[in-house]
Amino acid sequence: MSETTSHLKLPFLAAAQAQKHVTHNEALALVDLVVQLCVVSNSVSAPPADPAEGERYIVPAASTGAFAGQESKIAAFDGGIWRFLAPVEGWAAWVQSLGAMQVFSGGKWTGFSSVAGLGVDDVTGGAAFQQEKTVLSESAHAAQSQFVTADELITVSGGFTESSLVIPSRAIVFCVSTRVVEAVTGASSYDCGIAGETGKFGGSLGIAVGSNNAGVIGPTAYYADTPVRITANTGSFTGGKVRLSLHFFLPVVPQT
Repeated sequence: MSETTSHLKLPFLAAAQAQKHVTHNEALALVDLVVQLCVVSNSVSAPPADPAEGERYIVPAASTGAFAGQESKIAAFDGGIWRFLAPVEGWAAWVQSLGAMQVFSGGKWTGFSSVAGLGVDDVTGGAAFQQEKTVLSESAHAAQSQFVTADELITVSGGFTESSLVIPSRAIVFCVSTRVVEAVTGASSYDCGIAGETGKFGGSLGIAVGSNNAGVIGPTAYYADTPVRITANTGSFTGGKVRLSLHFFLPVVPQT
C-alpha cells in the first residue's frame, strides 16, 4: 500500500507507529496548504524577501533562487521555509494578482474554464496549431456552446498562402486577427481573407514586424471548412511570417 494518498500526497499513519501525532499533523499542514487553494501570484520568479507564513505562489518558468527548477509547482512558505507541492490534473487555484481562477491541465496552469490543446483535429484535421476553447454552457447530454480562439504561424510565399488553420463548418466567426512576427518581403502590403473575398478580414495590412490587425466582422456563419488566405499586394511574397488567429463560436451537438 502507498505511504501517501494518491491525490494530495498526505502521509498515512503506519500500523504500530510511534509519534503518530507527527504524521497526523503533517497531513493537516498539507491539507491547509492545498485545500481551497489561493495563491498570491503566478508571475513572481524569485522568492519574496519577507513572505508571510502560509503565503503561496505558482512558480513561473525561468525562476531563480529557491524557486529555480520548480516550474508550475505551488511554492508555500510554511514553518519558515519554502515547500514545493507538485499539482496534479484538475487542481484549481484562485490567483490574487489576476483576480481569476486557474486550473492545472495538460501539464500547465491555464484559464479556469478553458481547455487548451495542440492539433487542428479538434476542428477539422490537418497541420498542428494552438487552440484554446471555452465551454460557455453544456447540457445534460453534452451539447455545448464553445468559444474558440486558435492560431497558426504562417510562412508566406508566392501570390498567396492559405492557412492549415481553417474556419470549421457551422462556426460563427467574429474576427480573424493577424500580427507580423518576421518582416514580410516581396509585397507592399497584404490582405487577409478567404478565396473570393481576399480582404474580408483586412486589406492593405502592414508588413513590418509588429504590424497587426483585428479583422472584426459582423457574426458570420460558415457551412463548410474554409481556409483563411493571406494575399500579397503589388508583387508576390518572398519571405516573412504572420501569426493568424481565429475567433469564433462553435456549437457542439448532443452526444447522446
